[in-house]
Amino acid sequence: MKKILIAPLNWGLGHATRCIPIIEKMLENSFEPIIASDGDALTLLQKEFPQLQSYKLPSYHIQYSKGKNLKYKLLLSTPNIIRAIQKEKKITATIVQKEQLSGIISDNRFGVRNSTVPSVYITHQLQVLSGKTTAITTALHQQIIAKFDECWIPDTQQQPNLSGKLSETHAAKLNIKFVGALSRLKKQKLQKKYELLIVLSGPEPQRTLLEQKLLKQLKAYTKKALMVRGVFTESIPVNISNTTVVNYLLSDDLQKAINQSNIVLARSGYSTLLDLQKLEKKA
Repeated sequence: MKKILIAPLNWGLGHATRCIPIIEKMLENSFEPIIASDGDALTLLQKEFPQLQSYKLPSYHIQYSKGKNLKYKLLLSTPNIIRAIQKEKKITATIVQKEQLSGIISDNRFGVRNSTVPSVYITHQLQVLSGKTTAITTALHQQIIAKFDECWIPDTQQQPNLSGKLSETHAAKLNIKFVGALSRLKKQKLQKKYELLIVLSGPEPQRTLLEQKLLKQLKAYTKKALMVRGVFTESIPVNISNTTVVNYLLSDDLQKAINQSNIVLARSGYSTLLDLQKLEKKA
């Protein structure tokens, strides 16, 4: 049985959740997926696939600023990210030898590749739109992508699509493949249970700041609501009538909750958009 390493970035849960259908497809086709990540992304995949071997990778320690200085905050994180990339390169080489890997799938982890086996990179951002620095950030990202054997874009190439300008490029050096929208969820016809479903994720401290604002507003909300915090920490005490708060839901339970809800309120990244499109859900 061929072993494939699949390693999503721990930046919110979206990179991990869109790897779930890939892992399921590999299992269906008699491959042996091996999971590697860190933080909540690793925890989620370990809970979804407890039977699979997993490895812990170094964290990129990505955090957003509380205010408007996001670029400056990310720039300060650069040394930590570079160190993490160097460490994960060494760990990946060790895993390749130990597990006798046949391939690698890296979702936005720059250092999870190896010259001895086919290495695939997943991203929807061939262009990194960062305002006046777009040309620089795009060139840097494409240099990283070019080191991989193939780049998978979780979208369709035909317009209209979700990634839009982000997945457009004229760089001939990139071996690009559009693999279609990746979502772990399926549309179901279920009786509505919640008027509002809140799904939170993403880097701190912005996830927590939004959560705090929403909890205050939910005190005046009279209809039935469910909040999924998107964390694996200890539960927080919440006493709000008509509102249920949970730390996380695994795929089957989240699929059920979304299909039972009229409206979804989400701090959405690209993977959330993929899920909402698949379920044809108002948000």
